Amino acid sequence: MRKNVTIFILVLFFTHLAVSVVHAHPHSVDVKKIHGRIQYVDAFPDYRVRILTASFADLRVQMVKNFADSPGKWQAVDAFPDYKIQVVTVGEDFTIQYVTSFPGPSK
Repeated sequence: MRKNVTIFILVLFFTHLAVSVVHAHPHSVDVKKIHGRIQYVDAFPDYRVRILTASFADLRVQMVKNFADSPGKWQAVDAFPDYKIQVVTVGEDFTIQYVTSFPGPSK
């Protein structure tokens, strides 16, 4: 009986460990959907991004004043955002690169 309880506890522990590893860094952000009104915040973001200057970013972002209606077009706002973004140096959900033309996900 004691052996069965020990095995059960070990199975629960490793199952919990496996689930937490899978959810530790979900790199499943669909960057094609991130466009529109963006508010930069210091806490409680929807996404954390790291800004790159090289061309290996997940999303190329073009800042616009109007019509941020396609992937990679962002309009910076102070209130009522579609998404809240926090700029970080480590622990990002995805990376961005600011561009002046051809915004969108990297291929």
